[in-house]
Amino acid sequence: MSEPNRFDVVVVGAGNAAITAAVSAYEHGKTVCVLEKASRDLRGGNTRFTGGVFRFAYDGPNDIIGIAADAGDLEQKGASVGYYTESAFYDDLMNVTEGRADPTLTELLVRESLSTMQWMAGLGVGFHMAGVTYAVGHVRTATRTTTAPTGTLTRATGEGPQLSETLFRIAGEREIPVFYDTMMLDLDFSESGSVRGVIVRDAADQTRTIRARNVILACGGFESSPEMRSRYLGPLWDNCKVRGTRFDTGDGLNIALRAGARAFGQWSGCHATPIDVHAPDYGSIEIWDKTNRLSYPYSVMVDREGSRFVDEGEDFAGYTYAKYGRAILERPGSVAYQIFDAKCDGLLEPRYSTGTPVIAQTIEELAVAIGIDPEVLCHTIAEFNDSVNDVEFSRAVLDGNRTDGLVPKKSNWAQRIDAPPYTCFPVTCGITFTFGGIQINEQSQVLDGRGRVMPGLYAAGEMTGGFFYQNYPVGSGLMRGAVTGRIAGAHAALEGPRP
Repeated sequence: MSEPNRFDVVVVGAGNAAITAAVSAYEHGKTVCVLEKASRDLRGGNTRFTGGVFRFAYDGPNDIIGIAADAGDLEQKGASVGYYTESAFYDDLMNVTEGRADPTLTELLVRESLSTMQWMAGLGVGFHMAGVTYAVGHVRTATRTTTAPTGTLTRATGEGPQLSETLFRIAGEREIPVFYDTMMLDLDFSESGSVRGVIVRDAADQTRTIRARNVILACGGFESSPEMRSRYLGPLWDNCKVRGTRFDTGDGLNIALRAGARAFGQWSGCHATPIDVHAPDYGSIEIWDKTNRLSYPYSVMVDREGSRFVDEGEDFAGYTYAKYGRAILERPGSVAYQIFDAKCDGLLEPRYSTGTPVIAQTIEELAVAIGIDPEVLCHTIAEFNDSVNDVEFSRAVLDGNRTDGLVPKKSNWAQRIDAPPYTCFPVTCGITFTFGGIQINEQSQVLDGRGRVMPGLYAAGEMTGGFFYQNYPVGSGLMRGAVTGRIAGAHAALEGPRP
């Protein structure tokens, strides 16, 4: 064990990116510690609140075997995994970010995704194929064949809560100390300008310096800071609900920027998703991501004034949900209503069972129950029904069952809302993480305002900018954290002495 105030590598944060960074550094023979601002009971950052889905490139079934515990006989399980090439992954990232994602970092994420999944599985992180919900693009067809069109074939066993506990178990087996209730106050610099540790306020409310040869910042974005949300995302965002940890308040970002790190990426952007209107203000450990409401592609979604405002069927929800939260936030009262009819029975993902729907036999009755002018809502639904083009419905593909002449259009899965009873789920916006961060290179080293490496300083996960703009494809956030964490830990461990 090291001295309590001196390590080779200090990792700030305790989510997926942070623990993978710590374990990676340890594997290269270095002494490591982890600093967690939260208490032990609330540890784990945003990772605890995720569905545990990882998006990665693979060339076929052989790449899945050895990662997913239940992938032994894919055909017998009725699974057609196909393949998800690196070029397809890259194209998906570029498409959803409108070509703004940094090409070098995107290529890094794609290139390292499979090997990182294999590495994590080798550490003892469990992954499985079963239980992947329709919300992320996985579809069970009439022939009972499960398809995985988005590269999100596997999720962590036990989803976010168990993923987090598994990562802590792996760190514990390696005797990597985790200091809880310990908040970073600043970076400590040598006379030459290299980072040589962190100044913290510890669990005893004492201020002390923990020395290290290298520091890895993996303590998340600023989604839990109303002040920073309002400053960077806009005034509507100061009251929005937070899906994850309450401890991601931008401390690491502010400290890094103050030290000269270069701000990078879309600071006005974030991952924000439709969630139950009655969800708690911050993520709940008991229900983690179960407040998500992502079957809207099969709904007509209206705002408080009874108007549609997005193309519900633009793409599979896994490619649109991270931007539709913002669209809901910008509507009157930051509320929307997902309306389904009886034809949608069996189409809603299981997470809807955690909510309380409004059910009615007529659209007029439904409008009264949810506080919308009945005449307006009836007109909206009638106009929608009249525009449906009656292509055969198929949830397994982008079916082209669209509306004609309607603004906004619905591009796929447009079925008339005409079969009672009508079921409505009120939703609002829940922010998950922010897109703006600091710039890193392919070794996860932090760059300063001149584009030069800041000696001794690394960053991983949601601290890093340049990966996502406007939107993101499901499963790429956890993958980004694991890839950058693994790289940061390895390079921090291997970096030679500085003058």
